[in-house]
Amino acid sequence: MSNPLFESQMLQNRRQFFGRSSTGIGVAALASLLNRGLASAEKPGDASRFGGLEGIPHFAPRAKRVIYLLQSGAPSQVDLLDYKPSLEKLHMSQLPGSVRDGQRLTGMTAGQKSFPVVKSPWKFRRHGKSGRWISDLLPHMAGVVDELCVVRSMHTEAINHDPAVTFFQSGHQQPGRPSIGAWLSYGLGSETENLPSFVVLLSKNSFYQAQPLYDRLWGSGFLSSKHQGVKFRSQGDPVLYLSDPAAGGSANRRALLDRLAKLNKLREREVGDPEISTRLAQYEMAYRMQTSVPELADISDEPESTFRLYGEEAKKPGSHAANCLLARRLAERGVRFIQVFHRGWDHHSNVQKHLPTLARETDQGSAALIKDLKDRGMLDETLVIWGGEFGRTVYAQGNPKSFGRDHHPRCFSIWMAGGGIKGGISYGETDDYCYNVVDKPVHVHDFHATILHCLGIDHERLTYRFQGRDYRLTDVHGKVVKGILA
Repeated sequence: MSNPLFESQMLQNRRQFFGRSSTGIGVAALASLLNRGLASAEKPGDASRFGGLEGIPHFAPRAKRVIYLLQSGAPSQVDLLDYKPSLEKLHMSQLPGSVRDGQRLTGMTAGQKSFPVVKSPWKFRRHGKSGRWISDLLPHMAGVVDELCVVRSMHTEAINHDPAVTFFQSGHQQPGRPSIGAWLSYGLGSETENLPSFVVLLSKNSFYQAQPLYDRLWGSGFLSSKHQGVKFRSQGDPVLYLSDPAAGGSANRRALLDRLAKLNKLREREVGDPEISTRLAQYEMAYRMQTSVPELADISDEPESTFRLYGEEAKKPGSHAANCLLARRLAERGVRFIQVFHRGWDHHSNVQKHLPTLARETDQGSAALIKDLKDRGMLDETLVIWGGEFGRTVYAQGNPKSFGRDHHPRCFSIWMAGGGIKGGISYGETDDYCYNVVDKPVHVHDFHATILHCLGIDHERLTYRFQGRDYRLTDVHGKVVKGILA
């Protein structure tokens, strides 16, 4: 009679054998000789942290967590954050070839015979003690301008949406790498054991040509799947399959998980698959979330002053304002990385009609989040980020009377606040055409290195060995942007 266990062990290949044996005494001895920690062994940090790597943070952090408001589709820096009075005189003139300097164009404007410069239809005004220029489209953001660092010299290589968003999410234009939230979950762990370390919120879309979003954008790549982002929903159960069946109950659920854990541990000893441990951990997390998530998602305990701050939209699940409020509640409960995606900024025509709608949808909630965190004493330890995957062209796409703006990776603007960032400043400069960076360029890799620095992480030392190579979020690039640090 055949023995299934013996047959399973005989099927073990060479890579599995060395993978299992590499965690034994030989590696421990080698590590001690090299006077370094086991970089791939995840160990809990202090008593207030769950998971993460030993020795991280590398130095005292300024931020404990990140709230990243990603504006998918690419907001127009020309109309929102990068004031260019020079465009008053340049309006409707042709963009000089010397300014374009042979830059590749998308297929949507490559065939245009002319490239007329179009100034912003909206006024910019100075706000706050810092006197920063902000578009009239963002009146609420103007009210918190002294907390913001507007980086006007961002640039990237990607010229189309999917590789550009993937680049911002993972440090690489092609899919397959871990997302930034997964890297932070892997390195820092969580401040709570009752919620995931990485949570994703998707705001409802109102624009008919919005770019799609894919789950891989918050995936864990080659890291353990327990580090991937957990997507919360705005309708029904906040997290799929979290509720027990109607005939079930907490006691039955606990007994089922205990029996299942015994079976999984037996299987893990037989085959050594690390994903079995991940599955066990995720089952236990889901069990704890059955209590923590309903309490988190129930905003009925918020005072009316909260909704005056965030606006009535915050009472509508799935709105940007509601997700900003939920992001604050997640941050209060110890979630490490919270990412709010808002789609619809891809305006290739009729900017005058579409841009004000997107600005209204996001302005009050984003500004309220800054005020709310500051009032609660949380802003200093929470890094808040707002921005898209590239910028928009200064020249008109299509008819200048109902113009659009095409993709523009050469320069664009984002803002950052809190968590170790200097407020009330602008960083970097673009030329008079808002087309090229002329001072203090900031690349995507620099952006990632700076985020990690605010969290106490040396971006060159947060690595993971995969297929014989050490990988990191910043690949082999990136410099911390010290000029924006508080």
